[in-house]
Amino acid sequence: MNSVNKLLLGVVLGSLMLGGCTSRITQKEQYTDFLGDSSNLQEVTTTSGQKAMRWVAPSWNPDAYDTIAFKQFELYPAHQPDDRVNLKTLQELQAYMTRSAKNVLGQKYSIVSNAYSAPAGSRTLIIRAAITGVTASNEGMHWYEVVPVAALVGGVSAATGHRDQDTELYIEAELIDARNGQIVAKVVRKVFGETLKNASQPVTTDDFKVAINTVSSDLQAFFR
Repeated sequence: MNSVNKLLLGVVLGSLMLGGCTSRITQKEQYTDFLGDSSNLQEVTTTSGQKAMRWVAPSWNPDAYDTIAFKQFELYPAHQPDDRVNLKTLQELQAYMTRSAKNVLGQKYSIVSNAYSAPAGSRTLIIRAAITGVTASNEGMHWYEVVPVAALVGGVSAATGHRDQDTELYIEAELIDARNGQIVAKVVRKVFGETLKNASQPVTTDDFKVAINTVSSDLQAFFR
């Protein structure tokens, strides 16, 4: 095979491999039943430039409310800690995300733990939110790995557990108008944390802090 044919083969194989790169949004098979119907979600680009799946009612107006009913991020479904993501990490992520969200929302609204705790006459918005997954998976192919030999080496690295891994955190949430019980917005989002060196490195809360801060910035923009 001459050099031109080898180059063409490399391009074709590379194109096929890049098609399998890590998705930037949550795939439908990764949704839970936390939101119920998620058929109307559409891909959007957030203020920070990240991708998310979201639906917002045409009537949405953040200034229509003065109180937010939100206790904390749930862990849904009930997570089973393992060697990569232990119970301490799950609880720390839950606390960090809850605190970050409340810090943002508290700049504009009064925060109560549930709608029944809202003062009489309040215009209350209920937030249901959950961490639905915390994982680490093999990093998508880089441009320099598309040539056949490099791709082969990359595949061997993945098979032996030495390939870099993406840390991923999954979030699902919905906003409900307490006055009439109508859902006014819902979102499914995949958040990427730090890259791990291999499949044996534990996932920690610190791996996601920068990414969670970006989510909080997007939350602030959404409620502005």
